[in-house]
Formats: sequence, structure tokens, C-alpha cells
Amino acid sequence: MPSPKNTICLWFNNDAEEAARFYAATLPGSTMGTVHYAPGDYPDGKKGQALMVDFTVAGIPCVGLNGGPTFPQTEAFSFQIATDDQAETDRLWNAIIGNGGKASDCGWCKDRWGVSWQITPRALVAGVTHKDPAVAKRVFDAMMTMQKIDIAKIEAAMKG
Repeated sequence: MPSPKNTICLWFNNDAEEAARFYAATLPGSTMGTVHYAPGDYPDGKKGQALMVDFTVAGIPCVGLNGGPTFPQTEAFSFQIATDDQAETDRLWNAIIGNGGKASDCGWCKDRWGVSWQITPRALVAGVTHKDPAVAKRVFDAMMTMQKIDIAKIEAAMKG
């Protein structure tokens, strides 16, 4: 099967395989692919160590590169995962946080490898993009008080 034209490359210190296995086990539509081993020594690794890992995150092709500590993850890149209900929101949020991650504001969190995630209920997007500016503002204001998004509170804000 030909490789995709566009692939997201995530730089990891030395644990791309562990991260890819977690993503594949946790996120629907995610899979673990091939682990490619270094054919020779490189600045932050040795011949035979896992160098690149192919995987998908919610259907998006990715490669994890074990490049060492030079370029850590930042919030400048995040995966935004749309959720359909509170159970799915809770499951994904809790899986990321419970596996050594860290909570942030407005539905954002960071996994143990430093990759940023937005666990975003569809109800939140519908609310903050509502055609009525007053509704959008109420939903936005409610979101600004949250870490993990509470869909019941978002829906209450939509109703006013």
C-alpha cells in the first residue's frame, strides 16, 4: 500500500513506540503501524533502536520520530478530537490525564509525552459558533471556566 502524501511527524525524545501504542489503544480510529529501527548510530540513539514508528490517530496518518530531547512538544500543535457525548469526553480526557498527562483549560490537556490534545464535544463547537452572538458568548463564557468540558453546562448556557 502506498504511503500517504501527507503525514504528521511528531518528534519524541525516545518513546515514540510507547506513545503510538497508547494512542492506538485509546482513541477510536487509531492504529499502531510498523516500527522502523535505526540502521546505524545517530546523535541521540544507537543502531537497532526504534527510530520511527508509523501510526494513525483518529484516522490521521502519523510518524513518531525518536529524535532526542532537542525539540520538545509545544501547544503550537495539538490533536483536536471531537466527542459526541459526556461519556466519550470523560473517557478520552481521563485516559490522557490518567496516563501521566496534565489538565489545562477549555478542553485542552497534555499527554505524558508532551503532545497537546483538545477533547472537544461537538456541543461546544455548535455553541461557540452559534449564529446568535448572545448564545455564542454565553457558551464561550461557560467554557472559559472549565478544564474538561461539561456538556450539560454548555447546553444550559446555550439555553440561557
